[in-house]
Amino acid sequence: MTAALPAPRPRFRDVLREPRMVAVLALGLASGLPYNLTDGTLQAWLKDYGLTNTQIGLLTLVGLPYAWKFLWAPLIDRYQLPFIGRRRGWIFALQIALAAVIAASAMFSPLDALTTVAMLAFLTGFLSATQDIVINAYTADVARPHERGLAAMATSVGYRAASWFSFSIALIVAQYFGWQAAYLMLAGAMVLLAFGTLAAPEPVQHARPPDTLRESISLPLRQLLAGPGALALIVLLVVYKVGDAFSLRLFTPFLMDLGFSKAEIGVVTKTTMAVATISGTVLGGIWMIRLGLYRAMLWFGGFQAVSNLTYMVLAVAGKNHVLMIAAIAVDNLAGGMGSVALTAFVLALCDQRFSAFQYALLSAIAVIPRTYLGVPAGYLADRAGWPTFYLVSFFAAIPGIALVWWMRREVRALDTRGAPSGG
Repeated sequence: MTAALPAPRPRFRDVLREPRMVAVLALGLASGLPYNLTDGTLQAWLKDYGLTNTQIGLLTLVGLPYAWKFLWAPLIDRYQLPFIGRRRGWIFALQIALAAVIAASAMFSPLDALTTVAMLAFLTGFLSATQDIVINAYTADVARPHERGLAAMATSVGYRAASWFSFSIALIVAQYFGWQAAYLMLAGAMVLLAFGTLAAPEPVQHARPPDTLRESISLPLRQLLAGPGALALIVLLVVYKVGDAFSLRLFTPFLMDLGFSKAEIGVVTKTTMAVATISGTVLGGIWMIRLGLYRAMLWFGGFQAVSNLTYMVLAVAGKNHVLMIAAIAVDNLAGGMGSVALTAFVLALCDQRFSAFQYALLSAIAVIPRTYLGVPAGYLADRAGWPTFYLVSFFAAIPGIALVWWMRREVRALDTRGAPSGG
């Protein structure tokens, strides 16, 4: 009997036409819109009203729900709202609630009602983090195996675009029309995105969701750890971007040590980083359609590792604007591509029955290196110097690439896992 040949991968334009990908992009916008209302936009509002840096620093804690959202993610898998579907019902309700809370925030002044403003900001963070849980679950449920890279790209581009809008455009509106107008504008934008959710296709449910809350916690954990190589795949999730996380942990002090001014760092680096990261995200999503998960993780991981050496060249050369821009561009281009591959990997690991909890948990595990590498990074930079620091960051990326190659059979199997979804 002749073995069946694998189905050819679709063309990019065919995938791009899918309503599912348009929905994922729109939901990425919805996910990114509220983020700065617990971060940069909120801080600008507070500063504009004369609050101290100490007060503003304390109020950064309103963003804590983003770090702990996996704790209540099982509730999303277990319970379904009684309208428009298992995933879209939650998304729509959360978006309407977010619009109401953002509009309510516009009615208060940090000068006269700081406690109320803080409570509303925390509620915005909680609702936004919960919306992220469901949107990520929606993306995991709706994206077919060959669409995961493009879905990761669409989510990231939408998120970044909306985050920029809720910071930059909101500050411009606040400058000329006041903060109340800025917040009401953002509340209106969230309402429009909620109507977009009504038009999105609901993922087809191919498996029965958990029957109890206990099952919505125990079953997804058991499923993640079942099968040969399961634990190694979780380790791969942690180490894949270690080199990238290590190289960027002290990025600003590195540039300041080379003699670049704060203005140069603030203007040149942020612009270059944004353009390069979005470009890398788009290229990564497009190439993944042809490469598949295994080759994308291998090639993009190698590019990430080599890109760290551009900072070593800059460290040896000293202050050089052309080299600085080139190094930042190459590093963030590679980082954007690597992030697409890692997000597609997380999507592939998720089971549709528990994708809300699994995605929230796996994404929290994936950022462990970024959280804890600051201490060894600082120690190494002080004692060995920046050229050695970035050489070490290159070698720190090698275990992740090697583990991708070692686990190639399991990664390839993940790339074909998942029943077709749609609506």
